[in-house]
Amino acid sequence: MKEIENFLGYLQYEKRFSKHTILNYQRDLCDFFKNINKQVKDVNLDDIRKFLRKLYDKKYSNKTISRKISALKSFFKYLEAENKITINPMALISNPKQEKKLPSFLNYNDLELLLKAPNLNTPGGQKDALILEMLYSTGIRVSELTNIKLGDINFSEQTILILGKGNKERYVYYGSRCRDLLQLYINDGRKILPDSTYLFPNKHGKKINDRVIRMIVDNNAKIAGIKVHVTPHTLRHTFATHMLNEGADLKSVGDLLGHENLSTTQIYTHVSNERLRNVYLNTHPRAKKR
Repeated sequence: MKEIENFLGYLQYEKRFSKHTILNYQRDLCDFFKNINKQVKDVNLDDIRKFLRKLYDKKYSNKTISRKISALKSFFKYLEAENKITINPMALISNPKQEKKLPSFLNYNDLELLLKAPNLNTPGGQKDALILEMLYSTGIRVSELTNIKLGDINFSEQTILILGKGNKERYVYYGSRCRDLLQLYINDGRKILPDSTYLFPNKHGKKINDRVIRMIVDNNAKIAGIKVHVTPHTLRHTFATHMLNEGADLKSVGDLLGHENLSTTQIYTHVSNERLRNVYLNTHPRAKKR
């Protein structure tokens, strides 16, 4: 459908959306028009409601439905701005209430077990150790990790230039442990890999796949004997939670994570507040158990 193609081009070249987001929007829009079997100009409010009712009947999560609604809202708003339609059928549609889930994170003991799981005497172990440490030390997303190039790293300042969502750049920092593992990997483990500009190249010299990173995290969690499911995002959650637990302010943590809005970071305060509650109950003279 030509209208969808033009819209996706608008998202890519003008709005600078990520490839992942554009692909999701494309799937959601194609799914919608496949279901209603109508042309763009013929879509009405009743079509939207019937489509959403099907999604609820099929037990889609509120998060998935909300994403599909966002795709449709953006699409019809674009068509309205381009004078392709006179009435926006999404004008009266609102997103469903999101289920609030506390982010999963590792306690300090499990984190140490995970970070010590790789064998530093092997090239593969050196790579795994650096990947795990970098995810935790910087709090970056898995897609941001795979995009890191050697030229993005300032070794003297111990900073990394990260290309985040919406192609927005930010700097993150890493500590002494990550520095040591980075030097070990570059001087030893990385030498068996093809010459590449990427920090973590695959066997063809291209950037490593996101799925491979997830497998590395999962495999090392099993080696460490950690019972809970661990993903790269678990380490991102752990970074944020530990930072707040140690006294970092919410704005700084949000900036390091690459959050546009402080509300996105605020979910971590629920986790930290539980810690504060325990501190209060265990330390305040009027709150201590007798």
